[in-house]
Amino acid sequence: MNMKKSAFAVITTVSLLSFSLGSPMFAAGGTFKDISNVTGKEKINALKAQGLIKGISDTQFLPGSKVTTAQGVQFISGGLQLSLAAIDFNKAPVASDIFSKVKDKVWYTEAFINAYYNGIEIPADIDPAKPITKELFTNFLIQGLEKAGNLPMINIVPVDIADDDALDPSYQGSVQRSLKYNINTLDANGKFNPKSELTRAEAAVMLYNALEYLNSRSNGTPGN
Repeated sequence: MNMKKSAFAVITTVSLLSFSLGSPMFAAGGTFKDISNVTGKEKINALKAQGLIKGISDTQFLPGSKVTTAQGVQFISGGLQLSLAAIDFNKAPVASDIFSKVKDKVWYTEAFINAYYNGIEIPADIDPAKPITKELFTNFLIQGLEKAGNLPMINIVPVDIADDDALDPSYQGSVQRSLKYNINTLDANGKFNPKSELTRAEAAVMLYNALEYLNSRSNGTPGN
């Protein structure tokens, strides 16, 4: 397989983006009734109002449900509108040629292919069915954000993270940048909790924050 070129579209407004958190079971419409006590409920509602997020029914979002790796990759790939439009191939890419556990022609296949060929470094042995951790989702989201938004390299002063020793060393840079971009925050004890399994509410809030960061840049206010 030969790629002649790869280009990343600059995302200029949140209204151009859409995503689905998971498989085809998610339905649209209505108002969520199960997020009244959820941190970030305003952000979840804002995404829904813009048609950018779906629940499992008209009224249920299931904010505490864990996100699988397949759902997480679909979330990022769809939310950042990653595609193969700017890439030329000698033949159409096949997921099973790249990944050992990603199936061909299922609901998440295209998301993995689009993410991979748009520069998100996804391990070849990744398990789509496994719950995705906060640090892994952050790593994928930051890679996709920076490339989809054509963001410049930045120098940052690392934030002190109380549980930094729990972080996978290869994710430390993306986690630090996620804090710089205000996509993530530390908890009251200064911890990131990298190995925690991500919930639907947490994933939605992180994506909202990522889209807000891109929108602020398109409006000429690049943020921190």
